[in-house]
Amino acid sequence: ECPLCLLPQPPEAFPTLASCSHRSCWACLEQYLCLAVSESRVPVSCPHCPTVLHPSDVHRLLPEPALRDKYEEFLLRRLLVADPGTRWCPAPDCSYAVFAHGCAECPRLTCGREGCGTEFCYHCRQPWHPDGPCAPVPLAPSLATPAAQLAQPEELAHGEALAQTEAEDIKVCPRCSAFIMKINDGSCNRMNCTMCGCLFCWLCLREISDVHFLSPSGCTFWGKRPWSRTRRILWQLGMVLGAPMVISLAAGVAVPVITIGIPIYMGRKVPAGGPGVPVLSGCQQCLSVTSSVLLSLCVSPIITALTVGVGVPLVLTYVYGTVMLSLCR
Repeated sequence: ECPLCLLPQPPEAFPTLASCSHRSCWACLEQYLCLAVSESRVPVSCPHCPTVLHPSDVHRLLPEPALRDKYEEFLLRRLLVADPGTRWCPAPDCSYAVFAHGCAECPRLTCGREGCGTEFCYHCRQPWHPDGPCAPVPLAPSLATPAAQLAQPEELAHGEALAQTEAEDIKVCPRCSAFIMKINDGSCNRMNCTMCGCLFCWLCLREISDVHFLSPSGCTFWGKRPWSRTRRILWQLGMVLGAPMVISLAAGVAVPVITIGIPIYMGRKVPAGGPGVPVLSGCQQCLSVTSSVLLSLCVSPIITALTVGVGVPLVLTYVYGTVMLSLCR
């Protein structure tokens, strides 16, 4: 039975993958790969695990030569976009890449594609401007709303508000400048660009690590805007001043709960047993409960000591290290 379509299939309908041992039928894999490549989700991972599929398997499973060409193009673009020295020609319908390593001092670049020859700036990636500084990147024409373009003077304010709303829903990747759309409804702010794989924060538009939302940056996992400077400073002061009391209270609750709770849990869990476990006699059940409680009484202080001994220093290091440093800045 195929785990994707849940239909019984003959053994020859399940192709072998070089990257992992998961199996799906040929039709499901074809449909999955066609959808992934058409949405530029390249490289493509296995539908059952995060393992990346080998390019030979992708070529073997993709039914159309055009999709194979797109897959190769997206792989190449993914590699070039991750290179900080690569620049893309801004001319319409030209996707030519220019390797511009060491061109910061001489920012005038020329597209090398035959028949193009567009000159553009290394820094702002816009058409070449010899007589002025780099201008901010304008909003893409596709982001302008028809309401804003056709509005009469009395409707102009409404059109501008609508355009501003759409501008908040569409931002650019900080690494490759690809447009990314997200409904600004306060949902998760941890974004992953499908073009270059950049992990960035939707609020501050900076490349981040997994601990970005735990740092005193003002950016939160959920929310439409980062915290204001006043709110961030008040929160940091509250953490610095209230950390000893909160840690003492948490440790005071955690120590007896772990020390007493584990033996109680084990004493109640052992008699219940599980499926396939034979029913114990009264003497055997009493002996099993007594031994499990005594064993947990010996183990629970060790678990408590490790929890407090590791958790408290980590929290103190974060509060009086990272938070204090951020507050001083």
